[in-house]
Amino acid sequence: MNRIRELREDKDLRQIDVAAATGIDQKTLSNYETGKTNPDSFAIIRLADFFGVSTDYLLGRSSDKNHSLDSLVKKAEKLQCELDRIIKELKQF
Repeated sequence: MNRIRELREDKDLRQIDVAAATGIDQKTLSNYETGKTNPDSFAIIRLADFFGVSTDYLLGRSSDKNHSLDSLVKKAEKLQCELDRIIKELKQF
């Protein structure tokens, strides 16, 4: 789980800091980062929430860090505004 290490280092945090914030043992985090063990669903959710990324990003299934529900809603709102603008322009013809 190299992404755990990358996210932790990007925030200049130590494993002990992440452990204290997430309730996941520091040695367990170390094992995740080195690939000795894989996190269970509980740990994946806790880590994704802590780092503010999607579980898919954390698992390597997505390259979009911010692919969360909030970001999807914001994208949908922007698309709706753009569609409204286009429809308004079309009605002028």
